[in-house]
This record gives sequence, C-alpha cells and structure tokens, in this order.
Amino acid sequence: MSFLKRLLGGGADEARDTELDRTPAELLAEEQERDRELLRAEAERMDDDFLQRQLRYADRSWTPPAQGGSRRSDDEGAAEE
Repeated sequence: MSFLKRLLGGGADEARDTELDRTPAELLAEEQERDRELLRAEAERMDDDFLQRQLRYADRSWTPPAQGGSRRSDDEGAAEE
C-alpha cells in the first residue's frame, strides 16, 4: 500500500521521515533480508530437478567440432592434403 501512496502522491512525507530515521546498519540489514527473499524465491522457482541438472552441467555441454581446417584459400604455399 505504501507503494501506491507514494505513486499517487500521498504519504510521501511519512516515507521520507522513516527512511531518514533509520541507521545505515538497519538499511543494510533490510537490504540483505530482501536479497535473501529473492534467493529463496529463485530457488523455489528452480525446484525442478531437470532445470537444476541443466544448470549444473551447462559447462560440460557438447559443442560441435569446428568445420574446415586451418588451411585457407589465400594460402599460396600450403601443401595440398
């Protein structure tokens, strides 16, 4: 509700007063709590075993071999294979 109040212009002074009264340690603790909530929500979203396996083994995924060789058409002195 406070978001809507600030968006519509009501209660802006109250929001500023409460932000000014908090210490940097309280602001940091609130930010860390918000980060923890985001991580929990992300973990719940990725609860599927298939998605977790894909992320776990993404660095080992197969990539096709590079096509062609090291010889290029403009190489005049290259030996024929």
